[in-house]
Amino acid sequence: MNKGYWVIAWGVISDPVAVERYVAPATEAIVAHGGRVVVGGEPARTYEQGLASRIVVVEFDSLQAAISAYESEDYQATLHHLVGAATRDVRIVEAIG
Repeated sequence: MNKGYWVIAWGVISDPVAVERYVAPATEAIVAHGGRVVVGGEPARTYEQGLASRIVVVEFDSLQAAISAYESEDYQATLHHLVGAATRDVRIVEAIG
């Protein structure tokens, strides 16, 4: 069974205080579902069409665990903090091999 990952590229953050209110409960929900934040921060370099925006990568033991965690009630309950405060591109992908 291959690992699953959330790959999150943050877009515009118009309300950093609201984003900070999201971080602690979201991290708690992620960890409760077996997730591990393995990357977080601004890119050191960007190439081609890369944007200099915050990136977060969360690792799960399987693709299904990653999907279940994102769709869980406790994680979904944290997303209200981001409404009108930030835009993100969230993708869930499966590890190769």
